Amino acid sequence: MGPSFGAAYFFERTMRFRFGILLGVRSLPTTTLVLLGSLLGAALCAFSLAGAPQQQAGTTTQTPAAAPPTTAPHSGLNVVVLDPAHGGTDPGARGTEGISESDEVLQFAAATKKALEAQGFQVILTREGNNNPSFDDRSARANAQRGAVFISLHIASTGLAGTTRVYVQPDEPIPNTTSGLIPWDHAQAPFQSLSRKLGDLVQQELSKRFKGSPETLQTAPVRQLRTTAAPAIAVEISSVSVKDRAELDRMVPGVADGIARGVAAFRPSYVIPSIPVPGGSVQP
Repeated sequence: MGPSFGAAYFFERTMRFRFGILLGVRSLPTTTLVLLGSLLGAALCAFSLAGAPQQQAGTTTQTPAAAPPTTAPHSGLNVVVLDPAHGGTDPGARGTEGISESDEVLQFAAATKKALEAQGFQVILTREGNNNPSFDDRSARANAQRGAVFISLHIASTGLAGTTRVYVQPDEPIPNTTSGLIPWDHAQAPFQSLSRKLGDLVQQELSKRFKGSPETLQTAPVRQLRTTAAPAIAVEISSVSVKDRAELDRMVPGVADGIARGVAAFRPSYVIPSIPVPGGSVQP
């Protein structure tokens, strides 16, 4: 796997996503700013479709009173963002037989995409070739979607060959800021319970297919997950240290099917969490 944590980010500009989280944007390269700008448009569009008040020509928009809580919370898992880890100048883990994590993980992502599409999901890949999007770019692909989960795929340099492990971020409290807004660097905090539910279901499916794999998920500070405002997990496959690449190739169908079935089982549980805002109210 790649680095588990990175430098802290300080922000000058902000944008609001569908989930009611204020996500900070620091000074970024032009290409990233263009991407984030387009993502903001997509997020605002999703918010509008979800029922945000619209202003018509010649009228004044008024904010309606808060609606009473519903007995049937909204559920709408539609999109899976798959993140083949590393890429470009970052090859990830390397095996003694010349196996590169960044190359090998692409075939797992391609097969998993097909398996998820067979379950009726729309699938977005953070990369399809030998490039290396930034951690923030990868998270932003998920944060711009309405009804999404994020799955980062890795191949370990250690561990029992032929096994798989699922990781989620360690628990952390939702930051209690005076503004009531969630910083970009803590975007995962409101989604921790959903991430655990998703991770457990995927790990259960994978443990059925790969003997020696744990039956429950594990926690680790995986950098890709921290800034993701959606249920997010990392799936790690062992390992690049196999003597024959065919050992990894044989795992591809089982990993793809296990992830797809785990996400499908999670779909009824997906509910966008309510985010506390100043004044004691909540925002979905």
